[in-house]
Amino acid sequence: MNGYPSHWQLHAAASWVRAGGVIAYPTEAVFGLGCDPGDRCAVERLLTLKGRSAAKGLILVAAAWNQLQPWLDRIPAAWHERLQGSWPGPTTWLIPASKHCPDWLTGRHDTLAVRISAHAPVRRLCQALDSAIVSTSANRSGQRPARSVLEMRLRFGCQIDFVLPGQVGTLAKPTEIRDLASGTVVRE
Repeated sequence: MNGYPSHWQLHAAASWVRAGGVIAYPTEAVFGLGCDPGDRCAVERLLTLKGRSAAKGLILVAAAWNQLQPWLDRIPAAWHERLQGSWPGPTTWLIPASKHCPDWLTGRHDTLAVRISAHAPVRRLCQALDSAIVSTSANRSGQRPARSVLEMRLRFGCQIDFVLPGQVGTLAKPTEIRDLASGTVVRE
């Protein structure tokens, strides 16, 4: 299996997300918790599990730009060039949110944090969903993120609907976050 989820496991994870579930899955650096970004109840449940304030906003990950477009405002061509230089890859960008993007994703911000991942399990999950997915580290707020299925289970027990097996990537810490308008680093 080489650390990659099987077709069946991807299908099961996607089914849980579509049904309003909260899943755990391997990302570039840590296990992430995810759900359907358009399902307010699922997002609220995820935030409650983490003990995270909704005001902070969340990250969406995707396999392709078209999976993020419904959530984002139009951006200048020069900004697209900046994105293309870093995606797919481990850089998360703060991009102006669409006026239709719900505040349960943006929190108190007018931007949305998004990433097109190069990590195969994330890409395959988003391809199975044909959609972006919420991505936040699998930990209670203020605690160290889980880097394995065992660590994730120790933190959340059976409160997660499905765990997509696989290996986290090689990053030592969660992805860098940059503001697309200014290029400044918000989180290293």
